Amino acid sequence: MRTSLRPVFIGLIGLRYGLDTLLLGSMRHPLLTLLGRILSTGRKLDAPRGERLRIALERLGPIFVKFGQMLSTRRDLLPPDVADELARLQDRVPPFPSEESIRLVEKAFRRPLGDVFRQFDAEPVASASIAQVHFAVLHDGREVAVKVLRPGMLSVIDDDLALMRTLARWVERLSADGRRLKPREVVAEFDTYLHDELDLVREAANAAQLRRNMQGLDLVLVPEMVWDYCTTTVMVMERMKGVPISHMQRLREAGVDIKKLARDGVTIFFTQVFRDGFFHADMHPGNIQVSLAPETFGRYIALDFGIIGTLTEVDKDYLAQNFMAFLHRDYKRVAELHIESGWVPPTTRVDELEGAVRTVCEPYFDRPLKEISLGQVLMRLFQISRRFNVEIQPQLVLLQKTLLNVEGLGRQLDPDLDLWTTAKPFLERWMHEQVGLRGLLQRLKKEAPRYAKLLPELPRLIHDNLQNSNDDLRLDLAAILREQRKTNRLLSAVVWVVLGFVLGLVSAQVLMRLHVLGIF
Repeated sequence: MRTSLRPVFIGLIGLRYGLDTLLLGSMRHPLLTLLGRILSTGRKLDAPRGERLRIALERLGPIFVKFGQMLSTRRDLLPPDVADELARLQDRVPPFPSEESIRLVEKAFRRPLGDVFRQFDAEPVASASIAQVHFAVLHDGREVAVKVLRPGMLSVIDDDLALMRTLARWVERLSADGRRLKPREVVAEFDTYLHDELDLVREAANAAQLRRNMQGLDLVLVPEMVWDYCTTTVMVMERMKGVPISHMQRLREAGVDIKKLARDGVTIFFTQVFRDGFFHADMHPGNIQVSLAPETFGRYIALDFGIIGTLTEVDKDYLAQNFMAFLHRDYKRVAELHIESGWVPPTTRVDELEGAVRTVCEPYFDRPLKEISLGQVLMRLFQISRRFNVEIQPQLVLLQKTLLNVEGLGRQLDPDLDLWTTAKPFLERWMHEQVGLRGLLQRLKKEAPRYAKLLPELPRLIHDNLQNSNDDLRLDLAAILREQRKTNRLLSAVVWVVLGFVLGLVSAQVLMRLHVLGIF
């Protein structure tokens, strides 16, 4: 019954907040435009379209809230007013009953709650669209946080995603703009993110990797996972004690250097991206705290590792070349890189794309670095992407979205934050490692164990390959040898004929001279 009524409920919410007019109004077909006007008759839709969309997603439940949050990062696809409004969506939903949470924990561990925890706080300390968190104490005295996946999430997600796919197909069929926005690919991307977040073992593995990467940086704390109690539906980790980074006044009163905190945030992000290629991609204020403990005072505390971004060596190489081209104002090379990578159609004119990129970037190079906003640059580049049908890569969209979050958070902490100056050492070192001599030496060092194993075997491998060549190769060689013998015989015959002809001419000349002299 719930499944059959769900589309009806979604339809009623859509009508209540005028989502149908938003959809039909974006379509160019006259009949659909007329239908949108008829449906809007008699309804009071005074609120801005972005606000109506945000409220509707909140009413539809946590899955649609999550979809709105993900969609807000795709500013290359959305109008600015809609993207700004969707960015206001928060992971704050009512918690599910404590009794249900305890039941889920006992089901995951297959034992009573008292056998696992000496103390378990039934009241959750945080509740999000996917899971909620309780504090607890293990029998060995360790204080931990217990993350419990919301019950029935998989079936709800699958049902709602099926509806989203259907809607996406209709949008693509009925609207030219809809086809450009690629709604089915957006839903597929959202599907991947959601199912990754539903596996808490995956999130625990992400946290463990990030913790190893950040050791020695002394700027950020990542909770340690208690692997004996990590399952796909329940995750137990070290309890972190800190102050939410949004509580600025409390941090100031505690003596935290806010300007240093802003610089450290940029340093952490660029270290994760340019050194490790593995970065926390959900760095909104709700997932970041600051430690006030004496031994770790002023350090960041990272939470919630469901969304992690990764960059391949190909991605890094592409970004390195783009950064070098931008820094040298070589906009033609930027355009060529976009075409070579397949981001824009191969028929795109290099000079047109070059001129568009120059129009976006050139005004910012004449300003002081402090006045350059990377967010503004990216927003204008997104606008250009619509004109040239740029194919935005998901992993780099995640990077751009996180970079905007970092810049926004940093400027909130320190309005004078110079993102470029803070990031410049990492960019220069990374580019040098990617394309310079140091990068070549590091790659050779990385491949040295493989070469060390192969080099002693190389003579034997060559010998075996020559000795055990396949039959086709032997047949080809035999055919070549037969043709070579025929050619040699033909050449020999030609040579003997020519030689005989020459000898005949010489003999005739000798005989004629002897005859003239009266010898014959």
